[in-house]
Amino acid sequence: MPEVTAEHYPPGTPCWVDLMAPDQQAALDFYRDLFGWQGEIGPPEFGGYAMCTLDGKPVAGIMKAQPMNEGDPTPPTVWTTYLASADADATQAAITSAGGTVMFPVMDVGTVGRMLVATDPTGATFGIWQPVDFYGAQVVNEPGALTWNELHTPDVPAAKAFYAEALGIGSEPMAGVEEYHSITVGDRAVGGLTTMGEQAPPGTPPHWLTYFSVDDTDSTVDALVRAGGNVLVPPFDFVAGRMSVVADPQGAVFAVIKPVPM
Repeated sequence: MPEVTAEHYPPGTPCWVDLMAPDQQAALDFYRDLFGWQGEIGPPEFGGYAMCTLDGKPVAGIMKAQPMNEGDPTPPTVWTTYLASADADATQAAITSAGGTVMFPVMDVGTVGRMLVATDPTGATFGIWQPVDFYGAQVVNEPGALTWNELHTPDVPAAKAFYAEALGIGSEPMAGVEEYHSITVGDRAVGGLTTMGEQAPPGTPPHWLTYFSVDDTDSTVDALVRAGGNVLVPPFDFVAGRMSVVADPQGAVFAVIKPVPM
């Protein structure tokens, strides 16, 4: 199993994903059946946050979507991508300086780390994670685990400039894929960046899309539909593998892919 054995992710690298869902237990049950995750509602002092594991290793989080303050709207049901940082306060300042908007300022999460949530200048929301006792996903690129994070934006040049300035993330066109860029940390591709284009359903906001690896895309999609999920983009083959874009029964959008063997 591809375990992450380093004690940190290089700054700018997607290191964690979590889900906000109105019915937390239903989400835990759904992803347990779909991906084989184990997890339970956590202690009240952490808002019930559930750490989901695959073969005992953390892979993702699931929390209950609830207003921050009385009278506020309930947050949308979404998967959030977190980018690693060595200093959350400095990253927050850089985000603001580069034209981003901080939605939830830096906060301590017990002794496990420090986090913030922000929106880039094109409208896509993302998180920042500074590890203390917990550095992020400990299993990746394995069926049932995170394998790719992809920014969908209406303004590729603006997005590239923002992430370069705020987080030191590079980008370059990906060979063989039209209007697609890899985002890089150092000399390593850590995610993707693409224009939303006309294929996006009307009203789709800019967003980071989470990809989970599976061993059979078609059977996973069939299982998702039987469990009440919806297919947004049916399974198809492309240069990186066979993938599909789907939504869970509560509406959270994500992608599944059986990657081409490297």
